[in-house]
Amino acid sequence: MTQDHARPDQFLPLPPAWLDILLALCVDDLHGYAVMQEVARTADAPLHPGTLYRALARLLESCLIVELDTRPSHGDDERRRYYRVTALGRTVARADIARLTRVVAR
Repeated sequence: MTQDHARPDQFLPLPPAWLDILLALCVDDLHGYAVMQEVARTADAPLHPGTLYRALARLLESCLIVELDTRPSHGDDERRRYYRVTALGRTVARADIARLTRVVAR
């Protein structure tokens, strides 16, 4: 799927892990372990590595995030893969938060 042909509502409702990851990546570009740490800091439940990496793969396939070719610092571990939320990913995260807000308001 490409970002050009995707509608945010087709992703809703997001699995909780997806929303947690998108929110973490809205703050900064992060590698997988840093995503896991940020989710643990901000969410109600920690992400287990298997859940995290399956979710990252699906988010990549869905064009909600991209893997970066560059590293934020020169001496960084080359094994780390960094991710960035796409414009579509931000839009989908906003749409899911709006959906959840409506649910709570009811």
